[in-house]
Amino acid sequence: MTQRPPLAAARPDSPAAPEEGGKERGGGRGPGRRRADVSLRLPSLGPLGSARLGSARLGSAGAMGDATRLPRQLFLQGVAVAFLFAFASLYTQIPGLYGREGILPARRMLRPLGKGPWELLWESPTLLWLGPRLGLDTEQAMELLCLLGTLGSLGALLLKPLRHGLLYLLLWGLYLSLYQVGQVFLYFQWDSLLLETGFLAVLVAPLGLSGPGGRAGGRTGGKAPGGWPHEPLPFWLVRWLLFRLMFASGVVKLSSRCPTWWGLTALTYHYETQCLPTPAAWLAHQLPVWLHKLSVVATFVIEIALPPLFFAPTRRLRLAAFYAQVLLQVLIIITGNYSFFNLLTLVLTTSLLDEQHLAPWLGRTRRKAPPRSWLRSLLALLTLLVEVAVFGLLGYGTVSCFGLELDKEQRLVHSKTAFTFHEFSQWLRAVILPTVGLGVVALAWELLTALYRCGQVRGCLGKLWAMAQLSIFGAATVAMFIISLVPYTYLEPGANGRLWPGAHQMFRAVEHLQLANSYGLFRRMTGLGGRPEVVLEGSYDREHWTEIEFMFKPGNLSAAPPRGGPPPAPSGLADVVCRTWASQPQPVVHQLRLPPAAGPEGGRWWRRQWVEEFYPTVSLGDPVLDSLLNQFGLKDKTPPRLRASAAPLPQALRLVREQLSALGPLAVLWTLVCTAAAVRLLHVLLSRNPRPSRPPRRPEGSTGEKNGAAPRRDGVERPRAQPPQAPTGSRHARRKQ
Repeated sequence: MTQRPPLAAARPDSPAAPEEGGKERGGGRGPGRRRADVSLRLPSLGPLGSARLGSARLGSAGAMGDATRLPRQLFLQGVAVAFLFAFASLYTQIPGLYGREGILPARRMLRPLGKGPWELLWESPTLLWLGPRLGLDTEQAMELLCLLGTLGSLGALLLKPLRHGLLYLLLWGLYLSLYQVGQVFLYFQWDSLLLETGFLAVLVAPLGLSGPGGRAGGRTGGKAPGGWPHEPLPFWLVRWLLFRLMFASGVVKLSSRCPTWWGLTALTYHYETQCLPTPAAWLAHQLPVWLHKLSVVATFVIEIALPPLFFAPTRRLRLAAFYAQVLLQVLIIITGNYSFFNLLTLVLTTSLLDEQHLAPWLGRTRRKAPPRSWLRSLLALLTLLVEVAVFGLLGYGTVSCFGLELDKEQRLVHSKTAFTFHEFSQWLRAVILPTVGLGVVALAWELLTALYRCGQVRGCLGKLWAMAQLSIFGAATVAMFIISLVPYTYLEPGANGRLWPGAHQMFRAVEHLQLANSYGLFRRMTGLGGRPEVVLEGSYDREHWTEIEFMFKPGNLSAAPPRGGPPPAPSGLADVVCRTWASQPQPVVHQLRLPPAAGPEGGRWWRRQWVEEFYPTVSLGDPVLDSLLNQFGLKDKTPPRLRASAAPLPQALRLVREQLSALGPLAVLWTLVCTAAAVRLLHVLLSRNPRPSRPPRRPEGSTGEKNGAAPRRDGVERPRAQPPQAPTGSRHARRKQ
């Protein structure tokens, strides 16, 4: 029998291309016999998977995992940057917040109370329990954890081999240890988001697993060219976390019944009442009211209407949602400082990207699209029509829900909320469970895609090893998804009550590990009557009083708000004082307002209005003040035990603290940022080596070749490979005759 011609030739530069000489790896059935090549080209593997199936050969692993390889690396680097900022900024504030004479000493959070070590570790999972074994007090143990976290995150950012699952597990464990004793200063949403994202990075980061018969990544191990089949699966959890974060942030603004969000006037107060405004916030505050209201409408669209597009079947819809989220986060970063919250949100948006979109950013050329058949052209046309319909539906819904009207005479856009709270509650009750179903379908598709990739791994042992990894990581992914449903459905109590009871049990078992959390920033707009603040003044003679200023807090009215930079942790003392006195019957505060649009008045960036005296004049040791501090738990009853240890580790920590304290917190943060940026820039410059140019192609016959012989380097001629000829007597030969 004659050999059938191949259905489609594989690309020479693809992993599925045959080896030189046209022979299959592993031999054939006989001389001159070849295994048939099959070209599978699908536009996409479905609406919810970011993987693509390219040209592949039967029996070999396809390139389906390549679509998320670069986004995964970008995500891991971004998580390392967030951990770097978190550990470094917290290290600079440990003495003032958690030290022996700090506001909330951390040592009072670590009291064994007669419990065993394992019981203590489970109830309060922190490595600080090991501090006494190392000869460290609680403050020094926290400094050690911060230094280790800073070095580990810096290494993961700069060195690709260090982006390992075990290192991210260490970073997550270090920050969880600090979170357990951080009290109110680490109870912000970005701290919970960092812990949840850090644990997802543990699942996303490679573990260097080798195949059953060879080293990690080797061909003998049975690994697919695009990575192990399970690797893109945990990365889907990052997209699901981004959806929960953004959708909840938009829903809570309306479910809280805040009049400023419902009246679309929240941004007229936001820029002057936020925690850490920037100079750009002053400029944004001067914008006209109609533009502020239109910005609130855009915020609702980006946070509520666009997140379902994260699971869209087409790339253009996902990329449109990606750029909308990036625009919102960048504008927030420009006008305010919210620590690493917005940076971490930008890191989560990498789950919406694929390698095809990132290739031009990295200076790589895109693959040329194969010639389209009539079926592919029809499919592309239908896809375009669906995308146009989706964008048209979004535009129509925005105009109808917010009553947008264009006023050509005044050159502005009128907007108002065109629905009631009852209608919104009914809509929310109707969409929560369908969004859960959307997540179930998306996860099921990812599992089926990973299972298909397992079938493409070479060899029986390779398939078994890939299936074993998929079983472990698939179970972890499904468990994380089920756990996350409990805090997500807090948005609608009825949906939360209809969840599977096992989901609630799983969530309660790991709730203290911060694996899944509920989110919703800016639920209500505060400071509507001005920016309330407490002003502390001190005096030596009770006649001349001097204001005590705090870092990143508006004190000097002539000083501009701090510009953008490495995100600091929230200002400690001012936050505690405000929390302490918020429950007083008549809080006595000052109010700050931004100056009018004409510019800073007399060089002043703020206008301060005195309300009344906050607290009568007191001195140290005042019994009334002591009783009040004891009432709110701000006075530590346990006297600190000062023990100067002569061990090498405590002395090294004290030396590092002395050296870094001389630089200042901002100098330390900027030094780390500039060092990381310089190393990355140097790496990019060194990696851009010019490719050797190919020699010009000579016309046939100009090289002195005779009778189709190709010259070799050793001077011995070899016959040139000829294209396969149809055997004599074949059907093709008869047709030519």
